[in-house]
Amino acid sequence: MLNILLAGGFAMTITLVGTRWFIVLLVKRGYGQFIRDDGPTTHHTKRGTPTMGGLVIIAATLLGYTVAHLITWTAPKASALLILYLFTALGIVGFLDDFTKIRNQRSLGLNARAKLSLQGLIGASFAYFSLTEWPDVRGNNPASTYVSFLRDLNWLQLPLLLAVLWIMLLIAGTSNAVNLTDGLDGLATGASVMVFGAYAVLNIWQYNQWCRLASSLPATCYEVRDPRDLSVVAMAMAGACFGFLWWNARPAKIFLGDTGSLSMGGAMAGFAVFTRTELLLVILGALFVLETLSVIIQVGFFKATGGRRVFRMTPIHHHFEQLGWEEITVVIRFWIIGGVAVAIGLGLFYAQWVVRL
Repeated sequence: MLNILLAGGFAMTITLVGTRWFIVLLVKRGYGQFIRDDGPTTHHTKRGTPTMGGLVIIAATLLGYTVAHLITWTAPKASALLILYLFTALGIVGFLDDFTKIRNQRSLGLNARAKLSLQGLIGASFAYFSLTEWPDVRGNNPASTYVSFLRDLNWLQLPLLLAVLWIMLLIAGTSNAVNLTDGLDGLATGASVMVFGAYAVLNIWQYNQWCRLASSLPATCYEVRDPRDLSVVAMAMAGACFGFLWWNARPAKIFLGDTGSLSMGGAMAGFAVFTRTELLLVILGALFVLETLSVIIQVGFFKATGGRRVFRMTPIHHHFEQLGWEEITVVIRFWIIGGVAVAIGLGLFYAQWVVRL
């Protein structure tokens, strides 16, 4: 338990202290955000706000995880290292996108094909190695070829190729969903704190009921890989986001950028895969799902009806801004939605264990 607290506390301290220094550095270099022309007019005042804040979150997470292991003299586990690989690699893709915007002085970064290709390559490598390498003493790889909800669904096993494609879809969908949500000060960061916190709790519970422990009951134990070390990573990410929120809350002094949103979304998908709760992510991350569905519905309806709209503007947080809600009101109410969704998801997870007991 000590390494979990150390990872979260150290990562939070780094973002609380280090983000201020990073803001000064970005301002000196003129690395500011470009605001899309078709967005809300009230957002034009945000032009030039430093971006790529996700770099601080990534650095804080990696350092928090490393320091926690050095202090407690524990060895890193394969599952945790794979999550950190996914987290960092997608952050690099986001950095390339953010830096392209700054270099070209426009609000568009990498083209969609290049961005999705890089996400696909990273997702494929993560999925393949998670499914085929580093089994534990019980033969469990970090990931499973079964589709999962609260546990693996034993009647829904996929061939290796389809399992890789399924995990790639989860990663691409979740990373882009968090990216869409990152449109208001603090919205995506605050919601991500809750989701990473949920995965920390979920991994701690799975460790206490782990099938490798002699005290575990066969009917209720979890066949997973490295739940304790995954909880260290999840708490480091939650702590890093929580500290960053001090600077990212309205009025934001720095934005996540694609560097932060893509990496955080990918990590959420990775946790869902490794905890065997892939479909539960739809509930835990319901806010991100809502934001993505609003865009899909808007685009589909617009094309089908020749120009008519369901919402005034998407993603849906902009719709409520157009209705006259203050930005901070939208953010807090959406945080409430995200918090309720996380509570429901954790409640379902625990209820399933009680039923099996």
